[in-house]
Amino acid sequence: MNVLIIEDENLTAKRLEGMLTKYDPAIRVLAQLPSVADTVAWLSQPDAPALDLVFMDIHLEDDIGFRIFEQTNLQTPVIFTTAYDEYMVQAFKVNSIDYLLKPINYTELVAAIEKFKALKEQFNSGSTPARNPDLDTLLQLLGPARQTAYKDRFMITVGTKIRSIDTADIAYFYLEERIVFLVTQDNLTLPVDYSLDKLAQLLDPRRFFRVSRQFMVSLPAIQTIYQFSAGKLKLDLLLPRPHTERNAAQVFVSGDRMTDFKEWLGK
Repeated sequence: MNVLIIEDENLTAKRLEGMLTKYDPAIRVLAQLPSVADTVAWLSQPDAPALDLVFMDIHLEDDIGFRIFEQTNLQTPVIFTTAYDEYMVQAFKVNSIDYLLKPINYTELVAAIEKFKALKEQFNSGSTPARNPDLDTLLQLLGPARQTAYKDRFMITVGTKIRSIDTADIAYFYLEERIVFLVTQDNLTLPVDYSLDKLAQLLDPRRFFRVSRQFMVSLPAIQTIYQFSAGKLKLDLLLPRPHTERNAAQVFVSGDRMTDFKEWLGK
């Protein structure tokens, strides 16, 4: 089976590929593409290899994944992946599209692939054309969902343990050595399988603000704000402290974000 993974989170894509290999070592992941533009270019190759199944994230690094259908003639069955809750799921059910909620569960992945296999003859025989999604309906439903369905919890896997962390309990996120960590109000530090760019899409902007390339903070976590220099603000965060002493001394608001940050504080 030839598979294409369209996902802008590298760790998520690698984890999905690992689960696919666990399910069937014969599955070939032909590419992992992070954007609409990259996917359109890949699918538009004159010698693009035949695909059996596509896994597609909804929010990619440059646009909504549905745009791929507008710019290509993709007829391959698609299993969508999403971080949204039941509200978004209704869009897929209406259009008979399979979906997986993030973080992807292996049992649910297997069930989705088995469903795909059961329908494979219909997709390949030509007697029943593969259905593209109803883009107008999906985009209509996506609009209000993007406004209201912010992520309210994170499932974190550390070793063999899985923890559920409410977003309301998170003080801030920070990036260190290409890994994003969340820090809770009770001083627990855990890695998350999202980039800060992706978190900016998933989290309520009234509560969280990306102050720099390294930090995204919640409003309750800010204790004191200092005018550090003409072009910088320095933040003192409430406990818990950042993960390392180096980070503890370097929580700044970037100069290009100061105006937006001040507006955010005043909302």
